[in-house]
Amino acid sequence: MYVAVKGGERAIEAAHDWLADERRGARDVPELSVAQIREQMALAVNRVMAEGSLYDPDLAALAIKQARGDLIEAIFLIRAYRTTLPRFGASRPVETGAMRCERRISATFKDAPGGQVLGPTFDYTHRLLDFALAAEGEEHVSAPEAPARAGDVPHVAGFLGREGLIQGEPTVDDVPPDLTRQPMDLPANRALRLQALARGDEGFLLGLAYSTQRGYARNHAFVGELRIGAVAVEMEIPELGFAIELGEVVLTECETVNQFTGSKTEPPQFTRGYGLVFGQTERKAIAMALVDRALRWRELGEEDQGAPAQDEEFVLMHCDNIQATGFLEHIKLPHYVDFQSELELVRKLRREAGEGREAAE
Repeated sequence: MYVAVKGGERAIEAAHDWLADERRGARDVPELSVAQIREQMALAVNRVMAEGSLYDPDLAALAIKQARGDLIEAIFLIRAYRTTLPRFGASRPVETGAMRCERRISATFKDAPGGQVLGPTFDYTHRLLDFALAAEGEEHVSAPEAPARAGDVPHVAGFLGREGLIQGEPTVDDVPPDLTRQPMDLPANRALRLQALARGDEGFLLGLAYSTQRGYARNHAFVGELRIGAVAVEMEIPELGFAIELGEVVLTECETVNQFTGSKTEPPQFTRGYGLVFGQTERKAIAMALVDRALRWRELGEEDQGAPAQDEEFVLMHCDNIQATGFLEHIKLPHYVDFQSELELVRKLRREAGEGREAAE
């Protein structure tokens, strides 16, 4: 329960004005444009799109500017805007096998069919500040190599599958539930879990994924394949009787290869963890794949180690940073009446305790 505060509206308006002034910063520094954020802070833009569940680099860049670089606030803005958009249909499942890869690596096969494409990555950079970037002049870089052609980079897991060395993925005919249109229902099937992980907080998933590597789930994994690139988005048009291409989106896909001792019905083989995220968001995709695999312990007939990453309710109900932010930040809003009742209760208990001591004496 909240109590009215005199002058509250004027104070809020003044706070908004102050926020806008702080957002602009010093006037002798040029204002940061949305285009600059989109082009030069692309990884932040990608995270906002992924966790905001809306693929639009311009809107994500605008949200980052409005949020003063607070990515969770920017994700909140994007999700709020997303709810205002009309939904006129659903696209067909994207074909990641036909991805036009600009980065594609495998940690399991040196000579992976289709080749290794390092692409734009921090993996081999020195973690030293480059003060040349602080110069105001134009940065001179050499032209990058042309990306791999679409369709010439088959999935590594497919080659393991031909030998029966990796568990096959069952064909699912049912339309998966839509987490953005209906509330989470536990226990969740894998399709729903993957949706929740795809829009989950990167830091939370990173911590859970790291915990699996340290033994909390006994889930040693290899990155079978990590690929980043553009895929076509198609939609079936009933009036036409065929699908048309609406455009392209950039995705990061990760498949991990994990040991599996087998069961009474299945021989020893590898199993998979899977991650698919908007944009170049490889840390998130790898973490998602590790957590996905940890959550599959029950369907694979494995032992529950009691690890956090294996607890479906713990993971899925706490990975959403917008829900977490709402619950966390609401406690800074007025709770005067609630606190006064607690205060009176503590005072009463202290009086009763004091009276009891006096009586005992």
